[in-house]
Amino acid sequence: MGSDVVLTAALRNNLLSLQNTQRNIDTTQLRLATGLKVNSALDNPQNFFTAQSLNNRANDLGRLLDGINQSIRTIEEANTGVNALSDLINQAESVALEAQAEIRAAEGFARIRGSVDLSGISDLTTLGGGGVITDGTSDSFDVVFSLYNAENDTVSTATINIDIDANETVDNIVADINSDANNNNLLRARVTNGGQLAIESLVDGATIRVEAAAAQGLSSAGFALLGLDGLVSTEDVTGGATQQGGTAVAGNIVSSARSGAATVNGAYEASATLTAAGFLGATTESAALTLTIDGEQTALNGGVEITGAETIQDIIDAVNNASLDDVTASFNTSTGQIELEFADTVGSVEIQFDSAAGATLGFGFGSGEAGTRTGGGTVAIGAGETASEQLTLVGTSADLDQYEADYNEIRSQIDNIVEDANYRGINLLGGDNLTTFFNEDRDNTLLTDGVDFTALGLGIAEADFTTSNTIQLSID
Repeated sequence: MGSDVVLTAALRNNLLSLQNTQRNIDTTQLRLATGLKVNSALDNPQNFFTAQSLNNRANDLGRLLDGINQSIRTIEEANTGVNALSDLINQAESVALEAQAEIRAAEGFARIRGSVDLSGISDLTTLGGGGVITDGTSDSFDVVFSLYNAENDTVSTATINIDIDANETVDNIVADINSDANNNNLLRARVTNGGQLAIESLVDGATIRVEAAAAQGLSSAGFALLGLDGLVSTEDVTGGATQQGGTAVAGNIVSSARSGAATVNGAYEASATLTAAGFLGATTESAALTLTIDGEQTALNGGVEITGAETIQDIIDAVNNASLDDVTASFNTSTGQIELEFADTVGSVEIQFDSAAGATLGFGFGSGEAGTRTGGGTVAIGAGETASEQLTLVGTSADLDQYEADYNEIRSQIDNIVEDANYRGINLLGGDNLTTFFNEDRDNTLLTDGVDFTALGLGIAEADFTTSNTIQLSID
């Protein structure tokens, strides 16, 4: 049978004391474990709820700080993208400028460009170990600008002489050409990114020649050291004299507009004889025309024999009937000019006249002297002598196609960089806006406006490098 445990008053007091002690121990251990004196509202309601409010605010501020850090990271990502975009845009501009230079040449803006990096040379007279371009007697060369005016059958020329003295640099040559009193904004010289000397016509339809000056002229070796040897050939002209010369022109080479024959309804006739048109001095003279295209001799069926009895159409037919894929001859009845149109793939052509008995040439092309390529003047060659001219044709469609492809590839890279500038779903370069909060009430904010830096947003349309105007749109 059961029995009740009866505690005396003393035992009951001891038990209560032990229970109270255990509670105190538990409270102390809780405080030691949490580091908090107040762990519940029962401990101290006022302190507990005050502390909880402060903890909540601290958590809010922590989240705000995380948000600010994320905003900074988003802006840093956008800044990295902007720097990369700046480099790409500079590259695109360079490609477009090169394309413009090519097409300006193709449209009739002549350009001469060397093949040697001269940018690091502080004294051009030291090239080749010195002694080739001397510093004792100044070597020099002429840059000759020639423009034919069909309305009054005149040729405007400007000759700029370049002396190469000691301590001469390519920058000095550029400055001399650009500042020469004879320039009159006809030519522009510059140093390319590759350090080559480039001379460009600022006038459509002009010709540029580089040739040895009359006195202390630069030798063939000197031209080679400057990287201009590809534009310079040996030309035998009047009296058997030899000069260095060369021309850079577009692919459509025209003769002098020297047709002296009568016009019919305002148009020149291809049936006029060469003598009557002024292309040959007299009917007793003769010469043989040959073309050398990209270094390969093309004899035109043994050479086109020219006497004063031939008509302009005979010359046109002789060239076209030679079955040459690279050149087409025609006669412009409005200007009276013979035109030789070369394929875009042709890089250079030499036009040469040989005469067994001597001849006076008025064709303009192939005459071997400045000022006659595009009109005006004649060149007389003696028996057994040769007049020739080497022409560099620039601005091929293949070049333009490659420039266009390079430009469009850069345009695609711009879009890729913008896409990569995304951070945690926000892309400042893709037009997204970023709001950064600075207080718990979310009424103190900073709005970072995004921009559309895609190719379309920047106004960089897909390249159309067909004309200088469309290329200028890309540059703009």
